[in-house]
Amino acid sequence: MYMNVMNESHKHNVPKGSETHFRVVIVSPQFESLTSLKRHRLVNEALRQELDANIHALAIQALTPDQWSHEQSVNESPTCRGGMGL
Repeated sequence: MYMNVMNESHKHNVPKGSETHFRVVIVSPQFESLTSLKRHRLVNEALRQELDANIHALAIQALTPDQWSHEQSVNESPTCRGGMGL
């Protein structure tokens, strides 16, 4: 099992010190035989209270231990477009 939570708010058009945009990498055997969508739903459900109250954006990378042993990299988030669709 592995988990890494990264605050990416500084990459977005939000006040300094914000905690609104996150990326999470989760490795768990519970993800075996689940589609990516089902994995994301599990993570979203576990974080429902935080998502409803404080988090604007959450990027999820949910992997099985076997996938992580081959990949072991964190996907990069796209560059913020300034919140204005520019």
